[in-house]
Amino acid sequence: IAAAVDIWGRGPAALPPPRQPRTPALPVEGERNVLITSALPYVNNVPHLGNIIGCVLSADTFARYCRLRNWNTLFVCGTDEYGTATETRALEEGLSPQELCDRYHAVHADIYAWFHISFDHFGRTTTPQQSRIAQDIFQRLLARGFLLQDTLEQLRCESCRRYLADRFVEGTCPFCGYAEARGDQCDKCGKLINAVELKNPQCKLCRGTPVVTPTQHLFLDLPKLEGRLEAWLERTWAAGDWTANARHITRTWLRDGLKPRCITRDLTWGTPVPLDGFHDKVFYVWFDAPIGYLSITANYTDQWERWWKNPQQ
Repeated sequence: IAAAVDIWGRGPAALPPPRQPRTPALPVEGERNVLITSALPYVNNVPHLGNIIGCVLSADTFARYCRLRNWNTLFVCGTDEYGTATETRALEEGLSPQELCDRYHAVHADIYAWFHISFDHFGRTTTPQQSRIAQDIFQRLLARGFLLQDTLEQLRCESCRRYLADRFVEGTCPFCGYAEARGDQCDKCGKLINAVELKNPQCKLCRGTPVVTPTQHLFLDLPKLEGRLEAWLERTWAAGDWTANARHITRTWLRDGLKPRCITRDLTWGTPVPLDGFHDKVFYVWFDAPIGYLSITANYTDQWERWWKNPQQ
């Protein structure tokens, strides 16, 4: 505060010269380097003012502040494009998932440009870099024994010849009896649902009756990581950077014990799984999408690891 008062008193002449932007922006030894991301907006709709405020505006404000401080700043974002919501919307609009993503990515980019959101790079998750980095992380997990194989029972529509992702199933909620519950959640009582628990399930595509069929999937072995995660959390919480709400939610997960988490889906729209016996599957979007921050940076610069694997700077 004293330094700010001193500079204010001496006027604009006391300010350091503005940083000359470099392309691409890369970490610089001896300087403060700041990488900023904001939540990747989902591609299957037109963003409105609430999305702007809740998703990108705070990050944009902080990026502008960092640049005014002459800190070396990189601000990246992009559209999140895989997942069943994209497939559902594409079917509704009579487009392929790729055509839908191309259309709405352009819409998003135009709207953020109109609002002057100061991204250094606005990318997307459907890129070769996304597949390469996601598959590399998968192979590293596999080599280190952090993946499991197990059988899941899923609904399969024989008429459509496909396993049905959660959003492609509708039926009666087993908890409250609501007749239009989805395969992942009931909008009336709010409870989470496993699609095979639905009563009178229907395929959303053809209105046929799906059957329960076993299928093999890959799981992230979170119980194996639980001890290391707890130790890391204790150190991080001691630094005081977590909100009370974030601590509470995380402690609840750990209190109940971590469970293996499925990372594959019986879909075609997504990053392919590079493993024999699983080539007809893709990565579940919640495994794949967070890697989008890395791949979007990698599409901005081939030296992306200097931002993501460089804690010293």
